[in-house]
Amino acid sequence: MPDALQLLTTRRSVKPMELVGPAPCGSEIDTLLTIASRVPDHGKLSPWRFIVIEGDARLTAGEAIAAAFSADRPDATAEQLAFERNRLARAPLVIAVVSRAAPHAKIPEWEQLMSAGAATMSLVQAAHAMGFAASWLTEWYAYDRRVLDALGLAAHERIAGFVHIGRPARPPEDRERPKLADIVTRYTGRNA
Repeated sequence: MPDALQLLTTRRSVKPMELVGPAPCGSEIDTLLTIASRVPDHGKLSPWRFIVIEGDARLTAGEAIAAAFSADRPDATAEQLAFERNRLARAPLVIAVVSRAAPHAKIPEWEQLMSAGAATMSLVQAAHAMGFAASWLTEWYAYDRRVLDALGLAAHERIAGFVHIGRPARPPEDRERPKLADIVTRYTGRNA
């Protein structure tokens, strides 16, 4: 099996709390983002961008998450607030992929959204190819306008995913995958 196919068949998501350092360094992050930006992009719109959240900035972003959580749940416990505050500090590095999909005369927003999804998956695959592990998550705060504002998103921008990156603390386990017979049909040209 060619190396690329081996790589694709061995990628596993690793929970953020099971990722350890060291995080990718500056040049490695540049490589990850260069690869993530090489995706189908009808019209060359770059309908996505990246926010690198590393070091202490993970905790600063966590303060915004905890503040939004606390505002909606004034009875939140100290443990719950600590959990929310550490959402982006569970992994050594987090890269938010931001969808900038917007109405366009020729390019449907749906295609722009799919391009952001492709950029997110390419980022996950690139991390794996470089010997890291990753987990693509959204979670509630990806949809909370207060958190999005704190992260600097424009009104029309949305989070496609938070990609948590680090090194697996232990070898990742595989999960059951769908059987091809359950997810594949073949078009024959005849109505069924």
